[in-house]
Amino acid sequence: MALRICAVDDIRVGKAIRVKAGEHTIAVIRNKEGEVFALDDKCSHGEISLSEGFVGKDNTIECWAHGAKFSLETGEALTLPAYEPVARYEVIIDNGDVFLEIDEA
Repeated sequence: MALRICAVDDIRVGKAIRVKAGEHTIAVIRNKEGEVFALDDKCSHGEISLSEGFVGKDNTIECWAHGAKFSLETGEALTLPAYEPVARYEVIIDNGDVFLEIDEA
């Protein structure tokens, strides 16, 4: 099911916002090139919000607490102390709006 989250322009370039979609808390990230990605908002290393982290020029988001980096494209943990990936959500941009594919099952 595709769920409208916000307008693309609601997310500043190089920043992330935190959204709640059902039971999911999601970091919606707009990279330096303006592309939009969505990852689980909780760092796999600890109970830290990734939406409060730092968006890198290399399509990563870095946890502000311990420095673990995650790929925006895959959710893969790229640096320690994290070694587990975070969930990634499919983003659909339609007419300037951001939609996420959320599987409620």
